[in-house]
Amino acid sequence: MEPFQQNQTSWNTGAYQAWVNRFGFPSEAAVKLRENPAKRIGKALDYMGDIRDKKIANLLGSNGNKAVAFALLGANVTVVDFSAENEKYAMELAKESDVHLTYIQSDVLNLPAHVLTGDFDFVYMEHGILHYFLDLNPLLHVVQALLRKGGTLVLQDFHPVSTKLISSKGTTANIRKHKVTGDYFDSSLVEKEVAFSKFLAAEGSERGEGSVQTVRLRNWTLGEIVTSIANAGLYVKVLEELPNLSSDVFDKGIPKTFTIVAEKL
Repeated sequence: MEPFQQNQTSWNTGAYQAWVNRFGFPSEAAVKLRENPAKRIGKALDYMGDIRDKKIANLLGSNGNKAVAFALLGANVTVVDFSAENEKYAMELAKESDVHLTYIQSDVLNLPAHVLTGDFDFVYMEHGILHYFLDLNPLLHVVQALLRKGGTLVLQDFHPVSTKLISSKGTTANIRKHKVTGDYFDSSLVEKEVAFSKFLAAEGSERGEGSVQTVRLRNWTLGEIVTSIANAGLYVKVLEELPNLSSDVFDKGIPKTFTIVAEKL
């Protein structure tokens, strides 16, 4: 099976139930989301400012939690994602949150011309997006085509040092052990369980024994990512590398995520 087809199939097998297990039914998740939508978005808002009435494209926006949070803060949000199960959860979440959400179920690289309007204020992508693409250049040219002049890409993702080079396991005295086990420059595809699989408990899930869904991923170096953004005609204004923000002890000194902010000139 081709990587794209395998990944699409996996993301349409159990995703809705996984989000119910993780966040609750959309009616339940909406209550929590409405309490503090800015918290759900997090640090990205530092680079976006006041988003009221801004037009945001959330590429591979998955279950819509971030997109609905943007909408609750007054933005006009369009999600693009190839999973029908993600769309179902996202649209129910938007309805329960009493906000409008445009959801386009599509391969990002095959968006219809009427979507590539060149008038979006922001394109937002977060955590676990880039590794689904075998070539970053077409993706970044879609970003360029979506943005207006002066519009901004805000990209947050897992740091390649953590995804490609270092493995971590176990704890001793609250310190995680790290080993250099990977090849930072390896460009081969890797097969892993789909991201939501950890939320599908055996009891009550809709998958049977032995039916764990997998995806094929291509992990990129930081240099490859920045170069692809620049090649698309976007001006990189910020490259921020961050430690594990969920703990001030675990993973100390290891970059876990990064944020890139780039502007269309």
